[in-house]
Amino acid sequence: MTIPTVITNFITTTNNADSTGFVALFTADAVLNDWGTEYHGPSEIAKWNQTDNIGKQSHFELVAATQNDNGSWTVNLTVSGNGFNGTSPFQMTVVGEQLQSVQILPD
Repeated sequence: MTIPTVITNFITTTNNADSTGFVALFTADAVLNDWGTEYHGPSEIAKWNQTDNIGKQSHFELVAATQNDNGSWTVNLTVSGNGFNGTSPFQMTVVGEQLQSVQILPD
């Protein structure tokens, strides 16, 4: 199974510390939910990126990816860096070539 390019880019832009590229992956109405805290739209997602992702030198390793019945994807990522370290499922909704939602779920 081939995962959508935008999901691969979510991983590579984080690993390459490309904040501009990372934020560009999201739709204008995107929502990122990090264990219950929601960030709406690219400007809020950019803030989360600086406080919890690239700003914490996060590095993602893909463990597994599954397409769900509703078309979304569950992507298990091992995260390392100066913030959260461990493996978490990320539920992602792709619209066109962008992410409409990312929900980071407790392991």
